[in-house]
Amino acid sequence: MTSEPVDAGQERLRRWRLVLGGDAADGTGRALSGADAAMDRALAALYGKGDAPRGGRDRSAGLGASAPSVARWLGDIRTYFPSSVVRVMQRDAIDRLGLATLLMEPEMLEAVEADVHLVGTLLTLHQAMPETTKETARAVVRAVVEDLEKRLAARTRSALTGALDRSARVSRPRHHDIDWNRTIAANLKHYLPEHRTVVPERLVGYGRASRSVRKEVVLCVDQSGSMAASVVYASVFGAVLASMRSIATRLVVFDTAVADLTDRLDDPVDVLFGTRLGGGTDINRALAYCQSRITRPTETVVVLISDLYEGGIRDEMLKRVAAMKASGVQFVTLLALSDEGTPAYDREHAAALAALGAPAFACTPDLFPEVMAAAIEKRPLPVPDRG
Repeated sequence: MTSEPVDAGQERLRRWRLVLGGDAADGTGRALSGADAAMDRALAALYGKGDAPRGGRDRSAGLGASAPSVARWLGDIRTYFPSSVVRVMQRDAIDRLGLATLLMEPEMLEAVEADVHLVGTLLTLHQAMPETTKETARAVVRAVVEDLEKRLAARTRSALTGALDRSARVSRPRHHDIDWNRTIAANLKHYLPEHRTVVPERLVGYGRASRSVRKEVVLCVDQSGSMAASVVYASVFGAVLASMRSIATRLVVFDTAVADLTDRLDDPVDVLFGTRLGGGTDINRALAYCQSRITRPTETVVVLISDLYEGGIRDEMLKRVAAMKASGVQFVTLLALSDEGTPAYDREHAAALAALGAPAFACTPDLFPEVMAAAIEKRPLPVPDRG
């Protein structure tokens, strides 16, 4: 057996010491100093206490009760850890140590690393925020929203513009606009066996998107507390869709009540501060409202974003979905619109929707443009492989 180089061995001990937290029995025999000691203190403040007693442990958890001590800790973790780790630690601090109320102080908001999850937390708090904090909170939310728009807007517009072009079929297309797949399908009865070919009597072509409204999209978003990240992304996508002349976009959010935020879609920050995260869920009531606003069912896409934990009338909800689909509506069910994967959801309701031809699946923001493009073109949705 070859021995490990001294430097590599010491580095392994250092890393194990940071992971184990300095228990008397951690076995490393390694003392920390300088930046390593500071990193250890920052980790200890958040993760130093577990559920079981930690006899002999030289970490002691807690950030103290004062805003200045929390502000110092936030500064420390931004110094010693990359942004992706900082965001995770902030989220854990809010969950484990009850720091949400401190976010109602402007100096705290100025110290944090903003991301989608922090925005969700702020939205749950904003009704209780003092006036002195609300403007800072809006600035934090706006920074995150603008970053998301830069990331998602161009790709979304490109994907949907192409889908609108392809969905506008014309019967006398120019040669380079012929949709050969649909043309062949429409003329199979004119197949000549002796020549082994189809003689098309009717050409089907791609149209060109006009300036008039071609499609209508209804985003129906569950604003219960577990859907915070989905609400943030839905508001951004809603604003992007609303900026496209060929798509009439409606944004509806719901818990046990229903709020139509369509008139705020020119500013997704206004949309977000118009939501009320938390509370119960009445999907049936929300779908009833959406159904009442549909005027061109065959040109409408309804996107329900919910974990499907229905507090309303289950059978009525399913009947509404079936009725909308029967009228020609393209119905999409997303369990989440976020980067977090598939959340907890009501599997019985998901199975019932799938039986109606509306499979329920979690969707990442990067996949959403492709899902919408498929719905607009009335082709199978790109459902991710859960395996």
